[in-house]
Amino acid sequence: MKIYIVDAFTKKPFKGNPAGICLLEQALSEATMQNIARELGLSETAFVQRTNTKGTYTIRYFSPKKEIPLCGHATLGSAQVLFRDIDEDTIHFITSEKLDLLVRQRNDEIVMEFPLYDTIPASVPFSMLESLGLKEVTNTVYSPKNKIILLEISDAAVLASLHPDYDALLRSYNDINGVLVTAPSNTEEFDYHYRYFWPWAGTNEDPVTGGVQTFLAKYWSAKLKKTTMKAFQSSSRTGFMIVELQKDKVLISSQAVIIFEGELAGIDF
Repeated sequence: MKIYIVDAFTKKPFKGNPAGICLLEQALSEATMQNIARELGLSETAFVQRTNTKGTYTIRYFSPKKEIPLCGHATLGSAQVLFRDIDEDTIHFITSEKLDLLVRQRNDEIVMEFPLYDTIPASVPFSMLESLGLKEVTNTVYSPKNKIILLEISDAAVLASLHPDYDALLRSYNDINGVLVTAPSNTEEFDYHYRYFWPWAGTNEDPVTGGVQTFLAKYWSAKLKKTTMKAFQSSSRTGFMIVELQKDKVLISSQAVIIFEGELAGIDF
């Protein structure tokens, strides 16, 4: 089985978010996929298998802890691998929830069509803010579909400097997948910045997260009165993407770099 590591949402190696990409010749059990994802230790590993329909593949995503229904950077990484070897400029990925993700090449970028989800007003205990290193927030909402809390703060520099206490963060709230902290950009290059912390479901911090744009892009679109925006994830690895709202879809555009290619050996499937 071919395995790749692809740095997504970047055009430079060792930046962006590294995703494991496994191209399956045969179906694997959930336990085996979970073990492989745990062994790779990346925020997510995608398992991709061709279907009988041309240009259509199934895709499943696993963090080191659990299966994840939707992942942006692993989708982008999977497309980067496939587009290198197939004579097609569009791909359909079918997720475990039967979402049909249309992905296409556009010049040197890859464009992914993701669904849009709503948020609802929410509140969080002060212990969560304290564990993140925050004294106050501008707004708090919740994405029920993603089970993610969104905290808006006013300063992108404060966002970049956060050093959460992850043990305290885990204790501060139950039954969520993660906490996203976001701020308006302090430069003209981008419209908003964000970081995503998810020790409940994956690693402590996801370096660059595309899946959260299913609600984050809609949130900032309403605030900024824009339908096309540039987003920057201010993690230590950093990453970028362009988001464009179109009716019930968000188009996520960026780049990716394949940095590792190998084969899984010594495993009896």
